[in-house]
Amino acid sequence: MRRRLIPWSYPLRSVLVRWPAAAMSALGIAMTIAVLCGVFALQAGFEGLMGETGSDQVVVYLRPGATSEGESGITLEKVRQFVNERPEIARDAAGVPLAAGETYLALFLHKADGGGLVNVPVRGVEPASLAVQGADLRIVEGRGIAFGRDEVIVGAPLSRRIAHCRVGDTLLVNVTPFTVVGLFEHPGAYRSEIWGDVERMAAALDRPVRQRVVARLKPGVDVAALTREMADHKQLASKVMTERAYFTSQTRVLGGVLGVLGSLLGGILGVAAVLGAANTMLAAVGARTREVGILRAIGYRRHAILLAFLVEAGLIGLVGGVVGGLIVWPLDGLETGTMNWNTFTESAFAFRVDADLLLTAVAIAVGLGLVGGLVPAWRAARLQPVEAMRRL
Repeated sequence: MRRRLIPWSYPLRSVLVRWPAAAMSALGIAMTIAVLCGVFALQAGFEGLMGETGSDQVVVYLRPGATSEGESGITLEKVRQFVNERPEIARDAAGVPLAAGETYLALFLHKADGGGLVNVPVRGVEPASLAVQGADLRIVEGRGIAFGRDEVIVGAPLSRRIAHCRVGDTLLVNVTPFTVVGLFEHPGAYRSEIWGDVERMAAALDRPVRQRVVARLKPGVDVAALTREMADHKQLASKVMTERAYFTSQTRVLGGVLGVLGSLLGGILGVAAVLGAANTMLAAVGARTREVGILRAIGYRRHAILLAFLVEAGLIGLVGGVVGGLIVWPLDGLETGTMNWNTFTESAFAFRVDADLLLTAVAIAVGLGLVGGLVPAWRAARLQPVEAMRRL
């Protein structure tokens, strides 16, 4: 009677017996997975930071056709009209509109480690800006700015990357010295910015207009309908987006570049890993030719031989995937920074290594092992029993 499947312990024992070659093959797969995970963890951290900024109940008004704040410009007269006349804007208990006109500009500032100059976003805000952000913005060191003075607060991660951004330092905005009075935390992209009083910032930057109006909506406002209305408004024509949608739109270029880079590196290293796995499995087949012949002679069919060698290749890939995941796991939460190619400004964020990424990485690693073991497994399955046992 012919047996159907080889015991599952057989490929495991084979891997253990030939562990040096299997370990080298698994290491090649692990390096591929580590690089791939590292790039995608970087992408996930950047996109997560931007995508988590703001609320769907907060909207941003920009100049028609503007793709970012840096391209926008709204006159002070129109800012006042937005704040005081638009019926969709919520008000606080005292009846004050929860809306503010803000300036925005990127300044060349020195890195704290002396590594050159980078573009850092500087934002001029009003008291209403803080009310719109609510509890999301927290002062973690020092105090908040006193409006009307040349003072700034700095995103805490940015303070570790940019020179003269710690509490008590003096930061030059063009030729105007501003005192850093506090550091703040924010769960989104604002943590990479410097904030000061909008009037003082506008004077220092010589910007007579505002780059955006940000406002909290009344409950139940239809944002899609508002967007259509404002696009054709005779006096206040503007581009309207929720704050969350706006910041998500700012990830497209860099997020796409990181995705392409990860795929390209993964593809190149993946080919090398597959060839390494194939070489290991071909050597295993050559060393076990007589063994395969005996298995065929005692009744195991070709598909059983094929499956046994594929399981062995999959085990090598599994080990490589786990090792690769362990290599990249310590990166989770590690802060870094890079230029946002939509705004050409420095963004501080952290690598994000989550369970989904690790599980996907392990699945890819097993797939690489199986692809590398497919041809050797097929070759082993095609061996004839008598011919295989004659080979030394």
